[in-house]
Amino acid sequence: MDQRISGGKAGMAELEGKVAVITGGASGIGEATVRLFVKEGARVVIADMQRERGGALAGELGANATFVSCEVRQENQVKMAVDTAVGRWGRLDCIFNNAGFGGALGPIEDIPADEFDLTFDVLVKGVFLGMKHAIPALRKQGGGSIINTGSIAGVVAGRGPIVYSAAKAAVSHMSKAAAMQLGPESIRVNCICPGAIATPLSANTVGRPDSLIEERLSDYAGLQPIPRAGLPDDIAQMALFLASDRSTFVTGQAIVVDGGGATGVMWANQKPAYKTHRPIRVYNPDQR
Repeated sequence: MDQRISGGKAGMAELEGKVAVITGGASGIGEATVRLFVKEGARVVIADMQRERGGALAGELGANATFVSCEVRQENQVKMAVDTAVGRWGRLDCIFNNAGFGGALGPIEDIPADEFDLTFDVLVKGVFLGMKHAIPALRKQGGGSIINTGSIAGVVAGRGPIVYSAAKAAVSHMSKAAAMQLGPESIRVNCICPGAIATPLSANTVGRPDSLIEERLSDYAGLQPIPRAGLPDDIAQMALFLASDRSTFVTGQAIVVDGGGATGVMWANQKPAYKTHRPIRVYNPDQR
């Protein structure tokens, strides 16, 4: 049986022998994904602005992880992250363009233009640069996986700041457009759209002790049908699937991982009339 369909040899780690670059890999969703990828046999470049935290994570994980200081707005730094993966391990199989931040806040009329530009530079240009510099290495390898982090804020209006939402919608659509270009070369492009995930970014503790994470776990528990907050590992598990050979026929998708939050109105919030059982009158077409 083709191992791409069967999931590979029994007992083999999901990403055995694969090499990945993960931006924003020092904390939150990125850190959870780095840990999971290494556990599943991958060698990983942790690309992040948080030097102390990223370096400590690489040191903890050992020879299969290395840290590269990277601000995703800077093309030379993104290229360096990809070059480090290829130079150290001879190949690239996956890039997870995950780095991000909340961006500009407030109503449109109050947002300075430079804050709009910064938000799109990080959230959209950063993803573009990651794809741009990963593609030649993936092409040389004969294919691979590009994973971009979107958001339910880019799928459903009102789930995040206005500019952030627009940027994440752009990431989702850019992922689909890139998938159409790159599919014939067996390079898959997908976008993960997280819901309410308890991370340092959501708690506004990036670069500081994660003191508000527990508060976010409580705050987010009631926002979706599955009654708990989303965890970084929930997104990491989807990234693992998309990076692995189990997803070789999956491309051009914006996959929502949100406990059902973007699906519709929660049952508890629906009108009582929708939830009360009443006998259904037998339908008789002659009585219309």
